[in-house]
Amino acid sequence: MTQHEYVFVAVSIILGLAITRLLHHVAILVRVHTRVTFHWPTAIWALSVMAFILQFWWVGWGLREVEEWGFVDFLILVLGGIFIYGASEMALPVPDDDGDDDELDFLRHSEGFGRLSALSMAIYLCIGPYVNLAIAQTTAPLPLILAIPAIGIAITVLMIFVPRAFTWLSPLFAVYSVVVLWLTA
Repeated sequence: MTQHEYVFVAVSIILGLAITRLLHHVAILVRVHTRVTFHWPTAIWALSVMAFILQFWWVGWGLREVEEWGFVDFLILVLGGIFIYGASEMALPVPDDDGDDDELDFLRHSEGFGRLSALSMAIYLCIGPYVNLAIAQTTAPLPLILAIPAIGIAITVLMIFVPRAFTWLSPLFAVYSVVVLWLTA
């Protein structure tokens, strides 16, 4: 087993759990669909989170060329997985046992726990420059390596501090996600 395989087993487990939790939340919402107040931007946000989970997994394959792995590299990748898991866990509303129908309002969720999802995504995006510079040793220009995650961080920070803007920030983040997928594919 190579070091890359060893490192990415742990990361893959976390990413697999993130996908599982997001899909599980979708299944729960389908089951209780009569109690759900649907809101497109929250669904778009959840799809964007899924896109970033898959993008992280895909980028991990690109790191197979790295010959020497340090513990800090491993720790950064695991933390990235943990934060993307957090973004997926908080991306969609799920019912509690108290039967409160307000908790299944997508818009109200995005202005509450959805902000935690955005915070988790913002922290996840902070690992991008480290992965590109320290682990992958990308030769892309430094301003580009810093600007791309900075755009996503700016959008998510706006979601956190201006929750009423989530309605138009979520589609904007989806466009950002597509651009990141295109750049890293």
